[in-house]
Amino acid sequence: MKPIKSLFLSLFVLIAVSACKQNDNKDTTPEFKVDFEKFTLDNGLQVILHVDRSDPVAAVALTAHVGSAREKEGRTGFAHLFEHLLFLESENLGKGGLDQMSARIGGSGANGSTSRDRTNYFQTVPKDALEKMIWAEADKLGFFINTVTDPVLAKEKQVVKNEKRQRVDNQPYGHNFAVINSNLYPEGHPYSWEVIGSLEDLQNATLEDVKEFFRRWYVPNNVTLTIAGDIDVEQTKAWVKKYFDEIPMGEDIPKLEKQPVNLKSTKRLFYEDNFARAPRLTMTWPGVPEYNKDSYALSVLTDYLSNGKKAPLNKVLIDDEKLTDNVSFSQYNSELAGQLMLTITAFDQTDLNTVASAIKNGLKDFELNGISEKDLNRIKAGQETNFYQGLSSVLGKGFQLAQYEIFAGDPGFINQDVKNILAVTPEDVMRVYNTYIKDKNFVATSFVPKGQKNLVLDNSQLADIKEEKIVEGAEETFDTSIVATYEKTPSSFDRSIEPPYGPSPELNIPEVWKKELESGVKVYGIENNEVPLVQFEMQIAGGLLLEHKDKVGVSNLLAELMTKGTKNKTTEELENAIESIGASINAYATEENIIISGTTLSKHFDKIMDLVAEILLEPRWDEDEFELLKQSTISNIQRSTANPNSIASDEFSKLLYGENNILAYNNKGTEASVNSIDLIDLKAYYNKNLSPQLTNFHVVGAISEKDVVKALDKINNQWESKAITIPELPMPLYPEKSTVYFYDVPGAKQSVIRFGYPSLKATHKDFYLANVMNYRLGGGGFASQLTQELREGKGYTYGIRSRFSGSQYIGEYSISSGIRTNVTYEASSLVKQILEDYGKNYSEEDLEVTKGYTIKSTARAFETLGAKLDMLSNISNYGMADDYAKQRETIVKALTVDDVKALIENYIKPNQMIYLIVGDAATQLDKLEELGFGKPVLLNGN
Repeated sequence: MKPIKSLFLSLFVLIAVSACKQNDNKDTTPEFKVDFEKFTLDNGLQVILHVDRSDPVAAVALTAHVGSAREKEGRTGFAHLFEHLLFLESENLGKGGLDQMSARIGGSGANGSTSRDRTNYFQTVPKDALEKMIWAEADKLGFFINTVTDPVLAKEKQVVKNEKRQRVDNQPYGHNFAVINSNLYPEGHPYSWEVIGSLEDLQNATLEDVKEFFRRWYVPNNVTLTIAGDIDVEQTKAWVKKYFDEIPMGEDIPKLEKQPVNLKSTKRLFYEDNFARAPRLTMTWPGVPEYNKDSYALSVLTDYLSNGKKAPLNKVLIDDEKLTDNVSFSQYNSELAGQLMLTITAFDQTDLNTVASAIKNGLKDFELNGISEKDLNRIKAGQETNFYQGLSSVLGKGFQLAQYEIFAGDPGFINQDVKNILAVTPEDVMRVYNTYIKDKNFVATSFVPKGQKNLVLDNSQLADIKEEKIVEGAEETFDTSIVATYEKTPSSFDRSIEPPYGPSPELNIPEVWKKELESGVKVYGIENNEVPLVQFEMQIAGGLLLEHKDKVGVSNLLAELMTKGTKNKTTEELENAIESIGASINAYATEENIIISGTTLSKHFDKIMDLVAEILLEPRWDEDEFELLKQSTISNIQRSTANPNSIASDEFSKLLYGENNILAYNNKGTEASVNSIDLIDLKAYYNKNLSPQLTNFHVVGAISEKDVVKALDKINNQWESKAITIPELPMPLYPEKSTVYFYDVPGAKQSVIRFGYPSLKATHKDFYLANVMNYRLGGGGFASQLTQELREGKGYTYGIRSRFSGSQYIGEYSISSGIRTNVTYEASSLVKQILEDYGKNYSEEDLEVTKGYTIKSTARAFETLGAKLDMLSNISNYGMADDYAKQRETIVKALTVDDVKALIENYIKPNQMIYLIVGDAATQLDKLEELGFGKPVLLNGN
């Protein structure tokens, strides 16, 4: 082991101080510390440790400095492929590898991600399982590649293909990124191909190709291990040394030089998209690599140009010319190069030349006026809050330390990073605009609906996109049960013995305080001082439940309008008031509530609650903003009609609840219902249905009960109380028999399935136990039979899940997935078979795995502020006890196999189920009759 380097990291966040100076506020920002220790093993492995004792958990992340940029043309997609393969098996973990162990130890679920420049593998576990995780991660790095066989490779190729179909081929605008990158970067540039790679390259890859790639890049001297949480530092070092030290160093890893892009001319390309229902223009300029000195000013520039009422591009595109409801402008910075991407999805039938002209006018406005010091400080204040949010979990801290280590060369770069943000001036923002955008060449892509080529940018050329053809029986078959034969990698000790658990951690139940205000508002809080943040959620019961079927969408529009100004503040003034203190406020409607939520630095909680009071009690009722929201909502509804996942969700609700139940409707409404809504409808809903007596207020973070109650004083004293009754809903019944329903999306690359039926409310005594029962069926990720059979065994899907979901009003059981089109019947039949066999095959082993996960995972149940908010929601909405997690632990420990089989008998109904499939009817509809539920019902078309 090389000498230990111990670093102490202190962050003095000055952003908010400078932002507050304009108000003569003498408040000072407290010192915020993230301490860590870094050391290097003799084989080159970089190790970073961070202690955080706020919860009895530890986060382990293994980050390899290899992404798609290390691949070669013709051999793309390998880094992403290994993101998948490394979870399957290793010499000492055995088949199922880390995924099976995760279930047993109560982990968050082994996961990974791949970018252009790195691949990471991560999980948060109870602290008693830390040695197991270190053992497992070492096994993946040093004792894995022998277990990869031709059948394993063939199966995982199918999984990756399904992922691409789900995320790219079957999505509106899914091919846009690939068109941009292949034209922005010259041929041979490592960013000219997509991270997921070419399906043709993947299919042609041999086992030896794949193994060669692994041996080159997945070596200790190209990997950083971060461990953060409630750890004993000296013991953790000893474990890391024990399990990783003898893994041999690889070849030297060459440093890749920066490869900036210089476009010689502007390129314009177009594509008629089968899934698009609105035209989209994306303009992409060459940018800068990550942590480049200009990236900080560019971040401010893109934010200022596109976010909020004052943004120059918004003023022209949204307010003046009403061409769109959203402008997105951001950096996509990577290790070798970067890009600046401006995206506008225009309203239906909008000519994208008009959009391009409006963009030009918005940029001219910026050229004339620049950015003020006040607006610069407002943006910096938001960056401070975002920074803290990124550090609110142990995994977030681990990610950030690894990021700085790999791409900035030192975890301590965080100090310089903050200084670079603080150093940005208005002159810098104008300089980078002139350097990277003004009069510079760019790539413009016009993605338009089929048959609307007339809307594309002038002088655009047809983009080269290879559409995959789905052919019956074209996929190769494989047998993943074949066991690899190999000589085990030698080790100085027996690695096949899984390490024992450490001492069981005590479950830390956050202390909840409760207060009912005189107005009727019920307040639930948890004080937590880990980071100087507060998150809150005001939940006003009603939402869609209080609407009429002929005017669905009123509560959604009302919630959206609430943040568009107040009686004494315009939309722009309200935005500035919120953003100048680095806070955020969002309002939205659900089927059952209108919710006002937000995040703020704790020192500004009183100010943000004054603004919430204004929003709630003094609405502006701005006619122009209302009309913009109506147009935006209608555009979103139109776009959703081509998205197979949105179609499946909406059609399933209709089938589940029937036309007489308001919950059969999407709370956004329909084109017709939204067109029929006037401002007077919103006022009527507001005056009739918003009451403190129907309101729960949840708050977590660095603030006391006393300060919360004081900050709510205006709401408590001025909000008029009124008696409102939520109507009783007609409860849907199990279908008498199963029926197959099909919604036709011609040319769909996947079939989206939603199978299910009405089921338990969240308040039912068996609701929690039903979800425990479902863990091994479809609720446990890679520990579930549905995933093991359909993904791991057959390669039919990228992912599948089942779950019981519900509230105090309704409940349902559902199975959802995206299935390869040419196996729609086979996959549906297999799901049916698994459901039918689940009860009779349920075993002691199933129960043991379920208990292990359910009981041990409670150690990390309340780690983040968001998790604590969910806890308060369970207590306030469903009447759960403050220690419901401990009560559940006792219930699960007492479960028997017979108990679970009884639950299966009562609540799993494969022959009383709605089988909904959204896909290509021409190739898939007829064969579904073989499921044995009669002729499928076609929901659209002939």
